[in-house]
Parts: sequence; structure tokens; C-alpha cells
Amino acid sequence: MAIYRVTCKEKHSLYERIVSIGCAEVGTGVITRFTEDEAIKRIKQGSDRFYVDRPEGHRVWVIVAERERREYLKTETDGEKPDNLLSLPECPAKKPEPFGTRRTVIAAPSHGSRPSVPGCWGA
Repeated sequence: MAIYRVTCKEKHSLYERIVSIGCAEVGTGVITRFTEDEAIKRIKQGSDRFYVDRPEGHRVWVIVAERERREYLKTETDGEKPDNLLSLPECPAKKPEPFGTRRTVIAAPSHGSRPSVPGCWGA
């Protein structure tokens, strides 16, 4: 079982809802980002555990809760305010993934600079 310290979060742009969490794996320090659904699945399967260390030295485990038939992440009740997950800093923006291969299209010389069909391109 891997244990992760949650260090940042990404919130939905309109709602007070976590979309993903950024974590450092305890022991290796490898930084990983999990969507809320991925983290919920890992917690429910018992394959991984997540915690928030806030304030420093105050470890609180992340659990799965449900409201209006929707599962979400939260920390165990610890009596601290504000909410441990929502008070974490925002994760840095992800770098955009490259999409396909860029190519440059050059018109063939036979096409000329203007079409020869009357009525096209203002001709």
C-alpha cells in the first residue's frame, strides 16, 4: 500500500469541489496528481492512503464521504477549521499535452494566389 501526503488541490472553477489532488509519495517523494475519481477508487480498494499534514505535524487522513448520492474526498473530522483539503494551495497548472503532429500546409503552385473561378474569393 502506498501512502501519499496531499500537498495541493485543484478546485472546480465554479463550485467548492475538488477536481484533483497533488501528492508526494511517502518514502520516495515522487510527485503524482490524482483526479478525485482516481483517489476515491484507490481509497475504496484499500490500495492507497492519502493524508493532509496541516498544520505541520498534524496528520489527518483523507476519506471518502457521500452527499446526495455523490462521493467526494474529505478529511476525517479533527475539529480544525478551515477544511484541511480546501485550505491547501492550488496545484500548479498542468502543462498542456501535445496534440498530434504539427504540419505546415503550403498551397501548390498550380493554385496560384487567387482562384480562377468567377464569384469566388471576391473575384
